[in-house]
Amino acid sequence: MISLVVPAYNEEDGIEELHRRVRNASPAWGEDWELVVVDDGSRDRTLEILEGLAATDPRVKVVSLSRNFGHQPAVTAGLNHATGSIVCVMDADLQDPPEELLPFIEKIREGYDVVYAIRTKRKEGLLKRLAYYTYYRALKRLATLDIPLDAGDFCVMRGEVVDAINSLPERNRFVRGLRTWVGFRQTGLAYERAARYAGEPKYTLRKLLGLASDGIVNFSYRPLQAIMLVGFFVGLIAVALGLVVLSQYLWNFAIAGYNPREARGWTSLILVLLFSSAVQLFCLGILGVYLGRLFEETKRRPVYLVKKRIGVAAPAPD
Repeated sequence: MISLVVPAYNEEDGIEELHRRVRNASPAWGEDWELVVVDDGSRDRTLEILEGLAATDPRVKVVSLSRNFGHQPAVTAGLNHATGSIVCVMDADLQDPPEELLPFIEKIREGYDVVYAIRTKRKEGLLKRLAYYTYYRALKRLATLDIPLDAGDFCVMRGEVVDAINSLPERNRFVRGLRTWVGFRQTGLAYERAARYAGEPKYTLRKLLGLASDGIVNFSYRPLQAIMLVGFFVGLIAVALGLVVLSQYLWNFAIAGYNPREARGWTSLILVLLFSSAVQLFCLGILGVYLGRLFEETKRRPVYLVKKRIGVAAPAPD
């Protein structure tokens, strides 16, 4: 059995096309399949359309969340409800084409446990492509894991890998990072990401920044190390400037027209104070992000809440 996990949020214009293309592509896979669509609190007719598809095709399974929890919790919900020995994660907007799945499935059959997609080309605008390019490279430099460059959530995994990911306890989920963390035998396949079939992108700038923050904070402590390094170097600069000013005062000479005995330089003093205050606030902000993440984890709230299930049973409790 192949399970296709698809998070969907306000995808009324494309969900039927997704089902049609999955159905047309599936004979090449040579196995039974199920389409597990997670409705992430859609405000349009997405759930209604999914109910109709499930009524006519028992292979369509629906998990409807109680509100919009976000893309990563929706993917998590799909992974929790998937029952196949092979599990694929893909988006509902058809930027991850079902027709591209066969090479991934064949790699699984060759013995790989995870086959992730590497995006060679993107059809988004220039600014968004630049942002993704910068983010993936920053994440690779900062993360303590070797997270593959330009690899999103689109992937095919064995059921054992999905079980391992589902067993991880953290509430702030970054699925592609967790996929890397669990290990197993992994490889990537390059593909050209298609344009969105219909509708508008659901990842706003705020959501993209949140995803970027999740990736860096969940899998890197290097920002905390950077705070220490910044503090160390700012301290060195302060000591060096202090020695220079002391020598000027003792031997009464000016540098760039400044002599501490003449009580000048208030502008430079204020600028230094502002700079040091900004550095302190920035460092406190980084600490606040990590503390806030710890606070979220200690509350132990569920990653998502299910309002309705169609054709699929609730996952077994941990």
